[in-house]
Amino acid sequence: MKQIHHEPCDYYQFGNKIEVEINDYKRLKEIGIKIPAMLDVDMENERILKEFIEGDTIYELVLQDKMKSAYTDQLHDMCALLYAASLNIDYFPTNFVVQDGEVFYIDFECNEYMEEWDFENWGVKYWSKTPEFLQYVKEHASEGAEG
Repeated sequence: MKQIHHEPCDYYQFGNKIEVEINDYKRLKEIGIKIPAMLDVDMENERILKEFIEGDTIYELVLQDKMKSAYTDQLHDMCALLYAASLNIDYFPTNFVVQDGEVFYIDFECNEYMEEWDFENWGVKYWSKTPEFLQYVKEHASEGAEG
């Protein structure tokens, strides 16, 4: 289950977040991104019930030195679909789960494509033990694996 939250954000205006999330789900599903099914929506309480994807996150796999090039290859396949639709997703590795060797994007957030936020310019920095990844781990160690 995902509970919509409303934190302040200086650089982005979300509008009606539950409606945006539903629309993003539809867009991602339509272009063929592997995502969990949206099972139900509670509009009043701003909750979305999603299919559970069993497996480790890319974040956990990077931490445990269990990343495979096949996972990054699958992300590049997703990017081809996304970029053709002029979209980016949130490429942070906690948003991806590997189930039976398949990578799923478990968030529904997507935005209009901007090169600075695409996988090659931003996301890739967190898909291996880069200085950016290790700094994030250090800063969030007390919060648990997904901070």
